[in-house]
Amino acid sequence: MMKYVFFAVCGLMMSATCCAQRKQIGDARTILKSGKNIEQAEKLMTDLLKDKANEDNTRIYDIWLQAVEKQYLALNEKMYIKEKVDTTKFFDLAKRMFVIAERLDSIDAKPDKNGKSNPEYRKSNAAKMQGYRPNIYYGGAHHLKKGDFKTAFDFFEMYLDCDRQPLFTGYDFMYKDPKMGEVAYWATYCGYRMNDPVLVLRHASTAQRDEQKLEYTLQYMAEAWEKLEDDSMYTATLWQGFKKYPKSNYFFPRLMDNYNRRGNYEMADSVVNEALKTDTLNELFLFAKSMVMLNLKKYGDCLKFSDQLIALNPNLADIYYNGGIACLNIAQRMDSRKYKKQIKKMYERARPYMEKYREMAPDEKDKWAPALYRIYFNLNMGKQFDEIDKILRK
Repeated sequence: MMKYVFFAVCGLMMSATCCAQRKQIGDARTILKSGKNIEQAEKLMTDLLKDKANEDNTRIYDIWLQAVEKQYLALNEKMYIKEKVDTTKFFDLAKRMFVIAERLDSIDAKPDKNGKSNPEYRKSNAAKMQGYRPNIYYGGAHHLKKGDFKTAFDFFEMYLDCDRQPLFTGYDFMYKDPKMGEVAYWATYCGYRMNDPVLVLRHASTAQRDEQKLEYTLQYMAEAWEKLEDDSMYTATLWQGFKKYPKSNYFFPRLMDNYNRRGNYEMADSVVNEALKTDTLNELFLFAKSMVMLNLKKYGDCLKFSDQLIALNPNLADIYYNGGIACLNIAQRMDSRKYKKQIKKMYERARPYMEKYREMAPDEKDKWAPALYRIYFNLNMGKQFDEIDKILRK
């Protein structure tokens, strides 16, 4: 008897719950038909979904989607007739529609007891959402303009993620939507502005489709790999950028610094040689070549490229230092017992380079003073030697 009473009570409770559910769904449908207080219809459905027993109920999700869509269309109509509307709310409604539609599809597509999936709502919802999809992009642009990079990123990612969603099976956005590269670029840019290397790299491969912004995409990628301390990917990205944009002020200097910092001067030389193929008179490339030759102890070549650059632009201080140091190192390499005259000539040749460097960079005493000390000492220039000696003593 007690068992019977227990099951009877449970049955009554379930019946009451079902009745309440039916009533709320009915009320929501009535509201949707009236076209007034649509937010209330949405609330009725979200309240039902708080009960776990309803979490897989496609009817509830369908009505919820209709409620949000009607709010979205109402604002869209106001915008069309140029009434003032809450733009942020408009785009948030668009985003919410996609969240609901994708969730509804995942429930609707669950296999039946025979393992077959026959989603009822997919075809119509996919076509509908496809039409609204541009406003997901514009929502991202809206938040980007406001400087809200996190929210903008979420919008751009949602636009891109449609390609992965089963709801849009057959649409092949990655290959058929020409806007994918641009949207991925803006997602990458948002990750960069948020200083989040993982988000920078998440859509970077797709972002590279946008040729107009490719130089910036590769810069953001390089900085992301550097922050993640992945030297091989950092270097590979710099190479990719350098080959595409050899005259960029970003890739070439960093690639050179990367190899020079590790003492890999042979690779630095290969970089600068590639650069010089594109522009034999580029001042940055010629200066880099003189530095690499100095580091590789090819002092004659260093002198040659230093002189070439001085002829092009006599106003670059550091190139005189390179030329002077090259002369001093050539002199130092010579056998002082056999080549006294040649050694003296090299010191004489070094002198105007280093004196010019001193004139142009007076604050760089640590560089020019020791060099001039050696030059004046070996040329027996007593007065000049004494002056430098005093500077060094200080």
